[in-house]
Amino acid sequence: MRHNKKINHLGRTSSHRQAMLSNMASSLIKHKRIFTTTAKAKALRKYVEPLVTKSKEDTTHSRRVVFSFLQDKYAVTELFTVVSQKVGARPGGYTRIIKIGNRLGDNAAMCFIELVDFNENMLKDTKKASKTRRSRRKSSATAVAESVVTDNPVVEEAKAIVSEEATPIREAVPETTEEPKAEAIVSEEQPVAEAAEESNENTKSE
Repeated sequence: MRHNKKINHLGRTSSHRQAMLSNMASSLIKHKRIFTTTAKAKALRKYVEPLVTKSKEDTTHSRRVVFSFLQDKYAVTELFTVVSQKVGARPGGYTRIIKIGNRLGDNAAMCFIELVDFNENMLKDTKKASKTRRSRRKSSATAVAESVVTDNPVVEEAKAIVSEEATPIREAVPETTEEPKAEAIVSEEQPVAEAAEESNENTKSE
């Protein structure tokens, strides 16, 4: 029985297990995703995540400590130049395990283990996530901001000035522009027609 035995020996001696985890960690850092068994992936996650945290402080001491675990200078360079920039703002949880079923030969549980910040498809899905019901309500911060804006005397004065300047413009523009009525036009044309008839009669009499 292995009560209170937190370390999974993975059926290997200590030196063999350390060498295997070192090689797997180097492969994960170089390729960003590897295919392995679930038991090895869980052991690798405990092994590689402290090294990623160590890479956030780019010093000679940190590089030497990480190199003592990985024994691969190319993996160390990749970790301190590329990976550390991606995960700089993340407080932990740098890896993700995706289970994909069992192996045909021995029915072992298989999975992918990958670095979270290098899976572009997953990052797009998280950005497009739908809003929850709680987000529809106004938060306390927005409510306070709105109250500050409404209670601000400067804002009230500006609104009053805008309303005073807008009222003369509204009064100056006539509401409706009616066309002159036909009766008024006919009444104006009648004296002109009578004067024309009188002039014609005068010419005939002469």
